[in-house]
Amino acid sequence: MSKTQQGFSTRELKKIFSIVFVAYIVLAVAFYFLAGEQLRYRDSRGNIEMPVANAATVELTAGSVVEQQFTPKIQIFEHISVQWSGFNRVNHGTVNVQLVNTATQEALLDQNLQADQITEGQVTTFDFPALETVCNAPLALRITSPDAVAGDALTPVMKTDASLENGQMYINGQAVAGELAFSATGRDYIWTGLHYWQFAAAGAVILAALLLMLLHKHKTGKKSLILNAMVALRRYHFLIKQLVDRDFKTKYKRSVLGVFWSFLNPLLNMLVQYIVFSNLFRFDIPYFPVYLLCGNVIFNYFSESCGMALNSITGNASLITKVYMPKYIYPLTRILSSMINLLISLIPLAIVALIMGLWPTKAYILVIYPLICLAIFCLGLGMLLASAMVFFRDIQFLWGVLVTIWMYLTPIFYPVSILEEHLAWVVNVNPLYYYVTFVRSCLIDGISPEPIMYAKCALFALGTLIVGASVFKKTQDRFVLYL
Repeated sequence: MSKTQQGFSTRELKKIFSIVFVAYIVLAVAFYFLAGEQLRYRDSRGNIEMPVANAATVELTAGSVVEQQFTPKIQIFEHISVQWSGFNRVNHGTVNVQLVNTATQEALLDQNLQADQITEGQVTTFDFPALETVCNAPLALRITSPDAVAGDALTPVMKTDASLENGQMYINGQAVAGELAFSATGRDYIWTGLHYWQFAAAGAVILAALLLMLLHKHKTGKKSLILNAMVALRRYHFLIKQLVDRDFKTKYKRSVLGVFWSFLNPLLNMLVQYIVFSNLFRFDIPYFPVYLLCGNVIFNYFSESCGMALNSITGNASLITKVYMPKYIYPLTRILSSMINLLISLIPLAIVALIMGLWPTKAYILVIYPLICLAIFCLGLGMLLASAMVFFRDIQFLWGVLVTIWMYLTPIFYPVSILEEHLAWVVNVNPLYYYVTFVRSCLIDGISPEPIMYAKCALFALGTLIVGASVFKKTQDRFVLYL
């Protein structure tokens, strides 16, 4: 069958679109199993964290009662913990811990502990079999002892300057100010995860409609940005490959170690930052070398790819004025050549993770998603920077300053928890935070992030691409006037 003016035959498009649709189905099914429980559940936002105790309640002699009333907002109640003080001595007797639904007087927990088995400051945790009936129910945590004597009994501890919402503490029947040193934790359902297959089916319908629409436009000869992009990539794929190879090889031209620097650079950066921040600031971050390396790998790709895309038009002025090809291919090739460095950088990241005892899990496969989103984000921003560079050459110097500021505003070597509450918006509007956090969740925690993280990564990527591509398209016809 002969090709149409759009560069593809109908048969070829049908074959390509069929492969795309089947790939979507396969990926949708694979993702459901790769994401695991994190697709359907998350740590409850109603979890009650244990306060830092600063006082004792009362020695639990026979007849003493310590009671903490509270109303949990946890959909799946799983754990409750209590902290004890033994006054640095070995105590004796029995301690009874009860959790009661005061509305129905149902005993959800009734367990005895031996005082001589509990040490100073110990936290005792009681587990529940996924209790789903206590969300917003009035509960009372009661702690008593049937046989302990004064001077030989345990004492639950409390925080005097804490105030638990919808809660009150009582000691021997008297209301007291403060909060028992306890925690209540569990999980909540994620609505999108519970309805995953409905969303997947809706996505399949939308994709099928889009592919049929593109096929119809192809048959009728109507213009389509997607079809035009497909034609351009097919027509200029050889030139794209040559430009990517040139950009990658130029970076290491006349270098003794060559490509090995892509392997060595992130390790050296991680080593320097580890020495500085682990000793000077002493951040208490588990697997700190891996934490650092995840941030460095992601940010280095962002900085390098956008920096190269910045000069993609002005740096190819002689080629642009002599050879015709869609101008967006120039920033695209810079993003792709930097992607090679990124993939090489993942090797030392995997090695350091193994050395730190982080064995591969199925969540490792999900790292592909934030990397693709990051590349799309960098492409959009790179097109925006490339357009600005043509008309305003000082943008290259401003970009250097902006990258430095951006690095310090991204939690690469420090935990997000050190930021004050009024600075939280800085993290929320920083796309790199989501890409870095996504990778850390997969590699360090070994689990998939919540579905909202997938959405945020995609929205930042697509939003930036739309803005960058729109600006690039509107200004590209005037590039030759300023080159």
